[in-house]
Amino acid sequence: MYQILGVSRDASQAEIKKAYRQLVRQYHPDTNRDNPEAEEKFKKINAAWSVLGDSEKRARYDQFGATDGGGSPFEGGFGGAGFGDLFGDLFEQVFSGGMGGRRADPNAPRRGADLEMGVSVALLEAANGITRNLEIPRWDSCAACGGTGAKAGTSPKTCDACGGRGQVENVQRTPFGQFVSVGACPRCQGRGKIIEEHCPECSGRGQVRRNHRVEVKIPAGVETGTRLRITGEGEGGTNGGPPGDLFLVLEVERHRDFERDGGDLHSRLLLTWPQAVLGTSMEIPTLIDGREKIEVPAGTTHGRVLKVRGMGMPRLRGPRGRGDLYVHVFIDVPSKLNEKQKALISELAREMKVPVASSSEEGIFDKFKKLFD
Repeated sequence: MYQILGVSRDASQAEIKKAYRQLVRQYHPDTNRDNPEAEEKFKKINAAWSVLGDSEKRARYDQFGATDGGGSPFEGGFGGAGFGDLFGDLFEQVFSGGMGGRRADPNAPRRGADLEMGVSVALLEAANGITRNLEIPRWDSCAACGGTGAKAGTSPKTCDACGGRGQVENVQRTPFGQFVSVGACPRCQGRGKIIEEHCPECSGRGQVRRNHRVEVKIPAGVETGTRLRITGEGEGGTNGGPPGDLFLVLEVERHRDFERDGGDLHSRLLLTWPQAVLGTSMEIPTLIDGREKIEVPAGTTHGRVLKVRGMGMPRLRGPRGRGDLYVHVFIDVPSKLNEKQKALISELAREMKVPVASSSEEGIFDKFKKLFD
C-alpha cells in the first residue's frame, strides 16, 4: 500500500494525499492512452488511496493488514472509493449549493425590491422645504388572498415532488464518482408549494400592481442629485417579508432671477450711469426674504459683485445656516438721449477733457447755452 503511493508508514495524511494526487495525474488513463499498463497502475493507486486516505481503514490495515477483517485491500478496484469519491464529493458540494452552503428556502420571507423615482422641485421650494403627495406604482400584497396566491377559502399545498424545498437533485454515476446536480422543481417551478385554485384578483402571483399614495417631506436645502430614502415605501415583500425602500432623486429647476452655486445665490443688478458714479441706496429682491435694501458705493464699476451675507440657500449638510447672495452689477448705458441730455453729457465730457463725437458743426457750448436761454 505505502509502496504503491511511494510514502513511508509514518507519513502524514497530508503527505499521503499529496503523493496520491501526483500519481493520479501521472497515470490517469486519459493521458496514457498508448500505455496499457497505466490503467492497471491507476487502479492500484486508487485502491491504495481508498485505504490510506481513510484514517480508520488505514489503522485497520496497519494492525491487521486488511481493511475489513480479511478482505483484500485491492477489492473494489477502479470503481471503489478513492479518485471517484474525492471528485464525487467535490461535485456534490458544488452542485448542491456551494462548498458547505445551505439551499435557500423558497418559502422564506423575502424583502421587497427598492424603487427609485425622480422628483422635480422649484428653487423656492428647495429653499423653504416642501411636503409632496406622490403616486408610486408598485407591487403590493394581494388583499384578496393575503399574498398566498390561492383562492379565498383555500391554501397552497406543499409540493410532493420536492417536499417543499423547491429544488430536486439529479444523481448521475460515472466512472469517476457520483455527480449531483440541483435544479428547480419542475412541478412547483421552485416555489415549494402547489396552488390548486389561483386567486382571481392576482392570478396566483400573490401581489397586485397598484398606485400607492405616499406623503414625502422634502427638507430645505436639497440640490439636484440629492437622494432621499423613504423607508418601507418600495415594493411589497413576499411570504410575509418586509417591503423595500423608496429612493427619490431630486432635480431643482432653474430660476429666472437667481443662479444657484451650492449654498450661495447669484443675481443681477442694473444701474444707470449716474447711480454707478455717485452711489445710491436700492432695494433688491431676494429669494426667501422679500426685498432687501443695499448700499451701492460711489464709483461702482460694471461687473462689480456686491455681497449680501446670509441671504442665500439653507445648507442641507455641513455648517448650519444659509449661504450668501452675490449681486452682479451691470451698468445701463442709454442708447437714446434727448437734446438736453446730450448737451449736459457733452458739457461734462468737455469739463473732464474727454473727447466725444459731435453730431453737428455747432459748438457744444453754444448748444448748451441755447437750451438754457
